[in-house]
Amino acid sequence: MKPFNSFPRETRQQIRYVLTDIDDTLTLNGKLPAVAYSAMERLQQAGIKVIPITGRPAGWCDHIARMWPVEGLVGENGAFYFYYDYGNRKMVRRFRRSDEQRQEDRKRLARLQERILRNVPGCRVSVDQPYREADLAIDFCEDVEPLSMDAVKKIVSIFESAGAIAKISSIHVNGWFGDYDKLTMTRKLFSEVFQVDLDSRKESVIFSGDSPNDAPMFAFFPHGVGVANVLQFGDDLPHKPAWITEKKGGYGFAEMVDILLDY
Repeated sequence: MKPFNSFPRETRQQIRYVLTDIDDTLTLNGKLPAVAYSAMERLQQAGIKVIPITGRPAGWCDHIARMWPVEGLVGENGAFYFYYDYGNRKMVRRFRRSDEQRQEDRKRLARLQERILRNVPGCRVSVDQPYREADLAIDFCEDVEPLSMDAVKKIVSIFESAGAIAKISSIHVNGWFGDYDKLTMTRKLFSEVFQVDLDSRKESVIFSGDSPNDAPMFAFFPHGVGVANVLQFGDDLPHKPAWITEKKGGYGFAEMVDILLDY
């Protein structure tokens, strides 16, 4: 990983989209610093589209799509994208799986929830679970005492043994049924909202993140940027970003934006 302060000036001018994780990438210690929010506004003012790609729930994403300086977002690790059409005063919601499939998935996830809580002491269902549409979020350090990585991996194994997909974020293990991730829904967002083929335009995109569930994005985008706290995952990150900031969380994101806009 190269320091982002050496990101080439000629490449900075080519960036038209900044995709970013939220938890511990825009936030730090559970808070959204003013510098991170301001950085998103400055990108928007510079004509660069900001698109969060997050594991957070549909209820939060509705708020973010309406009220943050963003051009839409992907939520629940790829379960959907939301885009607020200001001209028509309408929220566009695009889910990967049908209403019927999600109803059945919730029943299966409820059974998995009981099994996980019974077999992994100290974890609990995330407090944002009531606002989720498609996945089950198991908290291992947001509102509980931090669990060991062995315990976190046991949660993953229980999900996977039932045929679910499981991804580790900086705070949760998210599990779901369906063949999708952050990248697959990002492709749909670009195609359906921006009429852009992501494969042909990925050189104009930066993705910033901090944890293993960002690995598909780091693998795909040549301009993947990890905020400094990504280093805590070490070898548990199957694909590493090309670049890294000096600072952590939202302060690292703001550092990245300062450098990106300095051309």
